[in-house]
Amino acid sequence: MHKFLESHIQGVGYDDLTEIGCQAKPMAEKIIEVGLTPIEEFYGSEIMLHYPGLYAGSTDLVCLHNGLETIIDFKQSNRPKREEWINDYYMQIAAYCMAHDEVHGSKIRQGIIMVCTPDLYYQEFKFQDTELKRWKHRWLARLDMYHELERDEKERAKIDPKALLEEFENDKQ
Repeated sequence: MHKFLESHIQGVGYDDLTEIGCQAKPMAEKIIEVGLTPIEEFYGSEIMLHYPGLYAGSTDLVCLHNGLETIIDFKQSNRPKREEWINDYYMQIAAYCMAHDEVHGSKIRQGIIMVCTPDLYYQEFKFQDTELKRWKHRWLARLDMYHELERDEKERAKIDPKALLEEFENDKQ
């Protein structure tokens, strides 16, 4: 589905006649028909982003959507999503917004998660401004938790070289 969407955005043809491709194409067409219609300008598709020294990733689309600079993430799902199931998607977009703003000097104000199921049920989860800021805070809290765990693991892994040598010598005897 992503390949169909990326090709559409780039204005190049693409088709996939495999079983998976035949299932993905109508899903992509649904997202194009409903989700991409309000887009006024495409800035980039499959964009590698990074926040210097902290994290990196790739977002599906950066664009101008209904007058707002927006990060969009496309998702396929076997069944409709409930909002409480997609917190990670919100944080992912918040992280991409922060990275894009930091590196490119932009002011991304909106994130959109576009979901389509094989039976062509389309969902859109849109958030902006204050709500986007809340998700940025949640992302930073998770990132901080990750770094704390990583630091704890490094501390636990520290080995006293003298104790290791003594243990080695004792094992030899």
